[in-house]
Amino acid sequence: MQVLPNGVHWIPRYLDRQDQEQLVDVIRSVVGQAPLYQPIMPRSGKPMSVRMTNCGELGWVTDRERGYRYQTHHPVTGKPWPEMPDRLQEIWRELSSFEHPAEACLINFYQENSKMGLHQDRDEENLDAPVVSISLGDTCLFRVGGTRREERTTSFRLASGDAVILSGPGRLCFHGVDRIYPDTSPLLKNGGRINLTLRRVTTP
Repeated sequence: MQVLPNGVHWIPRYLDRQDQEQLVDVIRSVVGQAPLYQPIMPRSGKPMSVRMTNCGELGWVTDRERGYRYQTHHPVTGKPWPEMPDRLQEIWRELSSFEHPAEACLINFYQENSKMGLHQDRDEENLDAPVVSISLGDTCLFRVGGTRREERTTSFRLASGDAVILSGPGRLCFHGVDRIYPDTSPLLKNGGRINLTLRRVTTP
C-alpha cells in the first residue's frame, strides 16, 4: 500500500490475474441485468464520455433534469438494480474496514478516448464511510488533489487490479481520470477499462 497526499491509499496489484478474470465475469453478469448506458451532465446537457451502470440497493445516476443523485432503479429500463454480488461485498469489507455493507457499486466503462474530470464524491448522505475503487483492464492516468479544486494535484498510473481508497482526510479529495492507455491490458477482450466504485450511501 502507498499513502499519497491527503491520506489517499493506493494498493498496486491488489487483485491478481485470476481474481481479475473472476471479477470481470461477475460484472458481465451485472451488466446482463442492468445494461450500460450513457449518462448526461446536469449543467451542460452533454453526454459523459463513459458508459455506466450500478448494482446494489442504490445506484448513482445523473441527468439534466434532476442532476446527481442515488436511486433504486435503472434510469433506462426502470428495473431495480441487481443485487450486490458477494465478491464485491468481500472487497468492501477488506478494504474499507467499515462495519456496515456497501450499498452501491458504480460501474464505469472507459473507452480509449474516455475521461473523467476532477470531482468530489459527495452525493452520499454518509461521508464517514470510505470510497473504494477497483481498476480492471487498460491502464489510466489517475489524478488526485485536495479538498479544494485549486489545490495541487498528483498523477499516477492505475493498472488492472489496482485499488484506491479515499478515506479520512482524503474522503472528499478531488480526483479524476485524464486519459486511458490503450492496449495496456489483455484482460478485456475488446480493450477499455472498467472502474468499480463501492460506496456506503446512507447513515446506518
